[in-house]
Amino acid sequence: MHPFHRSRLFVCAALVCAVAARADWDLGGPHKMHFPQLPDLNGWDVNVSDYVLADDWQCSMSGPIPQIHFWISWTNDLQSPITNIHLSIHDNVPEPPFSRPGELLWHDDFDPASFQIRNWETGLQGWLDPLSNFWRWPDHMTIWQVNVGMHPGNIFFQMISNIYWLDIKLDVLPPGKAGWKTCFTNFMDDAVFWTGEGWQELRSPEVPFPSLDLAFVIDPMPEPAAAALVVSVWLAVRRLQRSAARPARQHA
Repeated sequence: MHPFHRSRLFVCAALVCAVAARADWDLGGPHKMHFPQLPDLNGWDVNVSDYVLADDWQCSMSGPIPQIHFWISWTNDLQSPITNIHLSIHDNVPEPPFSRPGELLWHDDFDPASFQIRNWETGLQGWLDPLSNFWRWPDHMTIWQVNVGMHPGNIFFQMISNIYWLDIKLDVLPPGKAGWKTCFTNFMDDAVFWTGEGWQELRSPEVPFPSLDLAFVIDPMPEPAAAALVVSVWLAVRRLQRSAARPARQHA
């Protein structure tokens, strides 16, 4: 890509992030996915300190993803600092024996200056370590919402109707461990966890071992006035990408 085009692309991404300042997400708030997967107040928290967890969503609005929100708890309610959040987005592999994340499309890491955590709700909840199948019920009460604002210059653009997977891994200082909360609704395929050798379906440890999904929201621009900016910036980025893909003309 020509350096001038590259600089313009960076400016476009920076404009998107400037409008999309970090913000909490409230019930009934905007989203750009099939529906918000809200936390089950009496569900499970799946260990996301030691494992990569992933769940899928269907895009309902083409354009940039400026914010991602998800819900966690700490085992035994022993809150410990999160030093890094690793997020990645993958395409969908809809093949037997179960759908799972495929090609890596985007990824980034976020230090504590790049995310906010707020108290959400309380409820009697369990703890689940999916690889060892260790579980404890009840384990904790407090639910937290994590709000992550994307970095300027590294924005993922999703396309309407596509299925994507969101992967999350948290680095947490001892002695606490964080768990990604399950939700009370199910969309398409089960959530999955990485075993070190491959993906495995995420299921409840209790008979009849129902499938589990995880709680998160893909957030559009928080400001209604930003809608026109989103469209214009996105179109500008697409034009720049097409322009960069054209071969240079040779003059005699």
